Amino acid sequence: MASSATRTLTSPADQINRCARELAAAKDKLSALSLAERRHLLEDCLERTIRLAHRWVEAACQAKGIPAGNPARAEEVAAGPVATARHLRLLIQNYRSVERSGRIELPAAPIETLDGTTGVQVMPVRGLFDSVAFAGFKAHTFLARGYDRRDLEHLGQQLKSPRMARLVLVLGAGNVSSIPATDTISKVFQEGHCVLLKMNPVNEYLGEIFEELFARLTAAGFVRVVYGGAEVGGAAIDNAEVEEVHITGSIHSHDAIVWGNPGPERERRRQEHDPLLKKPITSELGNVSPWIVVPADYTDKQLRFQAESIASSITNNASFNCVATKMIVTSSRWRQRERFLKLVEEVLSKVPERRAYYPGAADRFARFAGRSAQQAAGSLPWTLIRNASPERESQLFCEESFVCVCAETALDAADDRDFLRRAVAFVNDKLWGTLSAALTVHPGFRKAPGGEKVFQECVGELRYGAIGINHWPALLYAMMSPPWGGYPGGTLANAQSGIGSVHNTFMLEHIEKTVLEGPITLSPKPFWFPTHRRPEPIAWRVLDLYAKPSAWKLPGLALAALRA
Repeated sequence: MASSATRTLTSPADQINRCARELAAAKDKLSALSLAERRHLLEDCLERTIRLAHRWVEAACQAKGIPAGNPARAEEVAAGPVATARHLRLLIQNYRSVERSGRIELPAAPIETLDGTTGVQVMPVRGLFDSVAFAGFKAHTFLARGYDRRDLEHLGQQLKSPRMARLVLVLGAGNVSSIPATDTISKVFQEGHCVLLKMNPVNEYLGEIFEELFARLTAAGFVRVVYGGAEVGGAAIDNAEVEEVHITGSIHSHDAIVWGNPGPERERRRQEHDPLLKKPITSELGNVSPWIVVPADYTDKQLRFQAESIASSITNNASFNCVATKMIVTSSRWRQRERFLKLVEEVLSKVPERRAYYPGAADRFARFAGRSAQQAAGSLPWTLIRNASPERESQLFCEESFVCVCAETALDAADDRDFLRRAVAFVNDKLWGTLSAALTVHPGFRKAPGGEKVFQECVGELRYGAIGINHWPALLYAMMSPPWGGYPGGTLANAQSGIGSVHNTFMLEHIEKTVLEGPITLSPKPFWFPTHRRPEPIAWRVLDLYAKPSAWKLPGLALAALRA
């Protein structure tokens, strides 16, 4: 619900004009703040995030129909206050690093791939006990070709001498509650801009919480939160004081902003390269997210873990995630293929249906599943469509469904290496989007003679911004230190999964992709798995760890994790 200040104005234009004038008047003030003053504001935001966390989670659970005691509550803790607190804690650490040494300090020395590409470790990071809490995981962000460790010598210099502040409109996402908050944090504290945050009508119930979270920023004139539908969004985009736009949403929303509504005028604008929007726009726009399963002789434990990983990526947040797996890519000659798909279906059958809270879900389900469904208590069934074909079911390959439908397609290949090469080419060329992709790869593949070279070549060829090896790439979103956005190359005319990135707390430039690697199985069971019996206490303990990092908190976290 909106504050009374934003409800008393006579029209959306009046509301936006007033907020924009106040934000524009504060730009010089924001640019003049010292590092220490901005760090104090970050610390205030962190304290408020911790204080507001329970209210935040209760509001989200109520809106999404998640009852008390339901394991899905852990998702709202992790994807809301935990992700936001981690983002803030990382920025505080990096601000202190710049204050102390004049630059952001990396957690490890850069690496080089076999083809000479430079990789920067972005997880685990120091100070948050990642090596214990997320043992076995490592993520590297790889720079575009032509850039190397010499381009990393002055990380964070822009924090010392920020550029002139601009007024940025952030069109908040309606699905994951940390997105509007962390997008705002990225723009204010990493890019140095004032922010007009427009809440999505789907989750505007969080607006009052965000107003409290950003209370000091609001008092200083650096942030304003506004509410409403398309009319308010249009007024904000058109406002003369707004200099940039950032959107997390669908490609359809992006194109409507940039080119106008569908019709002859939009087509004319595209053909003449005459966008309706004359302001810079950055974006994150989703994906037909693939999960490639490289054939091998997996143990039953490995098969079950990977099947549950994929099922987790489908069921999380009722599948209203831009990184929910939408296409499982298997080998038609893999002897364990049938067993594996049955295991995925088995896990899905054990996960209760969730309220389909996002508008239009029933219609999208009917279109992508090829059938309508009875919505018991507003829910929709988890649906896996096997043997999908780009010719028969083209919509599954070229458009993100944003609903609980996942497809599986099989490729013919002579062996595991041939399959991986074919699968990489397939997802690059046949699936829409460039945001994220996952691969299940048996350890033996990389240990075999020449296997590591083939693996690195194939990962290097993947045109995706976030890649997970044996794990869901959404973990890269939650970690906040990696950049989060589509593969570079998106344009106004063909944005794919978006232009630019957020998070990226090490403030890396010339980014190509981030690769997360983890063990093919984990024990105890990850708390983000939907069959975990008691995940919520773990999520709250992680939040407490980020509130005040301490090694003394690790035994309690470990004990909670063992109660899976």
